[in-house]
Amino acid sequence: MRHYETKVSPFVERFAADLTEAGMQRMASRVFACLLASEEGSLTSAELSVRLQASPAAISGAVRYLAQVNMVSRQRDPGSRRERYLLHRDIWYSALTNRDNILTRWTSTLRAGARDVGPESPAGRRIEESAEFLEFMRRELEDLLKRWHDTHPSPED
Repeated sequence: MRHYETKVSPFVERFAADLTEAGMQRMASRVFACLLASEEGSLTSAELSVRLQASPAAISGAVRYLAQVNMVSRQRDPGSRRERYLLHRDIWYSALTNRDNILTRWTSTLRAGARDVGPESPAGRRIEESAEFLEFMRRELEDLLKRWHDTHPSPED
């Protein structure tokens, strides 16, 4: 546990702060960072509570959130009632693929909004430019994700 306290814990708290600043819930950020920095990529609720010095209820709420956004899953230890929480494999790839779907939805809504507001009005032009930017980002992200996958195939490929 000494290694965790001196080396891993400061990283977990730094990265959790970065995730929180980007909009993720604070405890979910801490749980995610802790799982990411764990040797196994999975921990029980009790292990997370000890490492993060947090209540089981706080851990449970964070895990529930992370499961809802497809960042972690629950697995029972064989022969036990205890649940283990584990990171999804290719977590960043999956998260950005999901972001790609969100960008598509936003672009569609923005294009409809530009038509509704009036494409020649200042607001309509601003909204359409937003749609064009997000469409550009979606295409670039799609290409980036394909290149990543081509250079880093998953074990089942």
